[in-house]
Amino acid sequence: MPRLRPAIDMANGVLARPYPHDSPEYRKARASLLKEEIELRRHMERVAAQRRTLPLGGEASGYSFLDETGKTLALGELFGTHDTLITYFWMYGPQREQPCPMCTAQLGAMDIPVRDISQRLAFAVIGRSPIQRQLAFARERGWRNLKFYQCLGDGFPKDYRGLAPNGDESPAMDVWVKRGSKVHHFWAAELAGTEDPGQDVRGAPDPTPLWNILDLTPSGRGSDWYPKLDYGH
Repeated sequence: MPRLRPAIDMANGVLARPYPHDSPEYRKARASLLKEEIELRRHMERVAAQRRTLPLGGEASGYSFLDETGKTLALGELFGTHDTLITYFWMYGPQREQPCPMCTAQLGAMDIPVRDISQRLAFAVIGRSPIQRQLAFARERGWRNLKFYQCLGDGFPKDYRGLAPNGDESPAMDVWVKRGSKVHHFWAAELAGTEDPGQDVRGAPDPTPLWNILDLTPSGRGSDWYPKLDYGH
């Protein structure tokens, strides 16, 4: 691995050309922050590299799903032509009048980029509600690119932490790989139970822009940032 330049040297180099009317105090504070941002990016790269070296997880059982045409598919058939699949189990069970707003925000942020992501892997949204009900909500939101599936039975969400024994649903993002005819679990977003005191349950890092864009601002997320299904306009 090539030797990396000290992050503070990189930060000072970038900030050698200040923005108009920057004060010395601002530039000093910005350099200190940029150093941390560079080191955070490097840490994220190290984590991503470590993630890629994970051995194969357990082999998946024989789960079944309905696609939008009503065809029954096995988990391995959700891969299409790819050898990697990401599934997102969203909180839209048949007992819910509407889906979870946070799941909706997550999927809304994925609907456009999934066209590009799908050049490298398959992406499937899985819910417990009837497939046509899921599709109706997707069309209402204007989503055009995500692929939705209905899990047949509750074995899949129960096994992969989308459904608790008491019936409560949780979002679950999982990565799967196919080796020959076998499908293996590779990675899961281990959300619940990893948050620090006072924090919301989130990924590390979380892929949703709702978290990350607001974190760029002076006020951060605040206390009233949670998404809604309808903002009244």
